[in-house]
Amino acid sequence: MSSTTDLLVSLSQTIKAKLPVAYAKGTDPVSSIVSATHLILPPDLSVPKSSPTRYRKPGTSSTDPSISPQDFFSLEAIYLAWLLRDAPGAEYNRQSREHGLALGFVSITERKNVVDWLEGRTSENERIVSLIVESTTPPGTPPHRGSATAASTTSPRKPGATESSSPSKRRYVADPRDIEVVKKIKHNEIELQDRNTVLRGIKPNNFSALRTTYTDKLKKLKEASKSGMPMSTPAPSAENLYPIIMISSSPTALITMYNVKRFLQESTFELSADARARAAAEGNPRAEDLIPIDRRRTTVDSAGHERATHARYFVVDSVDALSKFGTDAWERVVCVMTTGQAWQFRPYRWSEPRTLFHHVKGIYVSWANDPPNTKIKDWNVTELKIDPHRRHVDKSVVAHFWKILDDWTMANKPGLMKS
Repeated sequence: MSSTTDLLVSLSQTIKAKLPVAYAKGTDPVSSIVSATHLILPPDLSVPKSSPTRYRKPGTSSTDPSISPQDFFSLEAIYLAWLLRDAPGAEYNRQSREHGLALGFVSITERKNVVDWLEGRTSENERIVSLIVESTTPPGTPPHRGSATAASTTSPRKPGATESSSPSKRRYVADPRDIEVVKKIKHNEIELQDRNTVLRGIKPNNFSALRTTYTDKLKKLKEASKSGMPMSTPAPSAENLYPIIMISSSPTALITMYNVKRFLQESTFELSADARARAAAEGNPRAEDLIPIDRRRTTVDSAGHERATHARYFVVDSVDALSKFGTDAWERVVCVMTTGQAWQFRPYRWSEPRTLFHHVKGIYVSWANDPPNTKIKDWNVTELKIDPHRRHVDKSVVAHFWKILDDWTMANKPGLMKS
């Protein structure tokens, strides 16, 4: 194949010229690439969409797509990577599978490199093998005068040779010994990685050994507790006793497991429905039952120097998730956010609101324009008002929340305050 009909070059030229790519099933035009068997590149180049290109797949070392087509991306895979260049990762993977490319589509980490090369933003790509240059001169074509003179001076024809004895096309065929040497060199090379390739795994994760190890330890702990023997496992370090914040599991709550991290960690309120839709689009239809919150806190020491520290909290919305922290989990609960509905506290350690908010800090979350809630007037809770429209005030609201929680924790559970 010459450079003028190379699939990658033709597709790149079509994209740069902003020309449309048509689809056909056999010789009949179709409107969908899913039902098509051929892609038609301008002006009238009809190519099977499964044709291999010169773009090599990761982890392979082949140099000729005509010999090892399975080691190279198909024309459809390369075109889909460009066609879906702006699609989110989950959507791109889904559509690639719908096109029948469950194993042969361009990965999300490789997609940008493909798009940049096709659109001409980069001129080099290590995965694109060199183009095999073949002679395009038809057999029997008289040579140019200059080339004939050069040929007569450099390679005189052997006696008895005829015109038909010289091949019309030539291509380089690698020596098998050279191929083996190159394989050995590549085997010893250390491939440089960037922020995209470093995230690509090379084998499926297998945690069976870890699971087996901890299964035995847990079994021994249970047996020791039943027999009354002292456990040999040391008590958890105070450094790992992170404070816990419980929120309501009500679907009408303003703060849910979908938007709590962005609210408390980034000081930005987002409607729970919007946060849930965004998570679903990213491939996470269900919220986590346990969410870590990393908080940066600035303090001033006795010498007047400002010092930044980092504190971690955990957020849960159910007693089941809280039980993952052990039997003393309620001793680490420092805050309960409520919507004013008493059913929230039924499975809690203290189901009566007045008793509950004697042991933890109570926060009632509502809109800034909501009327006062008479149900909470005797609950010893602090109201946290969220403005429905002005997002620039979220930072002060969150700062007020942390100030309230710090004061309460320091007064009631100082051991949970990280210095």
